Amino acid sequence: MALPRSLARFNRVATNRVARRAAKYLPSFAVVEHRGRRSGTLYRTPVNVFDVDGRYRFALTYGANSDWVRNVMAEGGCTIETRHKTVVLTDPKIVEDRSHTWAPRGVRTVLGAISADWYLDCAVA
Repeated sequence: MALPRSLARFNRVATNRVARRAAKYLPSFAVVEHRGRRSGTLYRTPVNVFDVDGRYRFALTYGANSDWVRNVMAEGGCTIETRHKTVVLTDPKIVEDRSHTWAPRGVRTVLGAISADWYLDCAVA
């Protein structure tokens, strides 16, 4: 069971406004640029991201049905800003992994504790 949707709504309104400024500079964070599926509006969402064997993995702490995940899947990719660089990603796949072995130890512990067993995996374009 991922984190509750009510927390996601709060973060979207309050926390994300601050996090967007810092996420593109901090390790293991990024800002995902994605387009709305229906509106075509450009959104910028701060996320945790990890480089695993040349691919980028996003811990889906709110589950695979988050709007930003659905937008990336519908678009077939996204752009992220991370560590002072812009990276274009493609070929998104949602994967379940209850072991969380791909994540760093501390993150693995948190993901296991909240049962966030899904991640989004993308290739670099």
